[in-house]
Amino acid sequence: QVQLVESGGGLVQAGGSLSLSCAASRLSFSTYVMGWFRQAPGMDREFVAAISMSGRTTYYAASAKGRFTISRDNAKNTVYLQMNSLKPEDTAVYYCAASQRAYYSGTYNGEHLYDYWGQGTQVTVSS
Repeated sequence: QVQLVESGGGLVQAGGSLSLSCAASRLSFSTYVMGWFRQAPGMDREFVAAISMSGRTTYYAASAKGRFTISRDNAKNTVYLQMNSLKPEDTAVYYCAASQRAYYSGTYNGEHLYDYWGQGTQVTVSS
C-alpha cells in the first residue's frame, strides 16, 4: 500500500531552521500534487504549503510564505519543507500528503483534496 514517511522534525530554538523530508513509496509520485499540513496542540489541522506535480509551481499559507520553502525530487520520490526563521507558533505535528484532485480542482489547501497522509513528525520551536 501507499506509504508516506516524514522525517526531520525535532526541537529548535526560535529563529532557527529545520528541514523536513517526506519519502513516498508505492505511489506514482510525479502524478501527485504534494502538500504539507500541520496541527498545533488544541488546534485544527491547517494547510502550510503545496507543490505541483512538476515542482514548477508552489503554494503557501500566509503564515509560511517568505520563511518556508517546499520542493520535490521526483527521481527520489521525496518532497521537502525547508523551514527558516522559525517561531514558537510554528510548533505542531507536520504531515505530508498527496493529492491528484487538487490539480483538477484548482485549489490546494483543503484537507479533503488529499488522498494519502503520512504519520506526522513533531516540530517544537522554543522561545
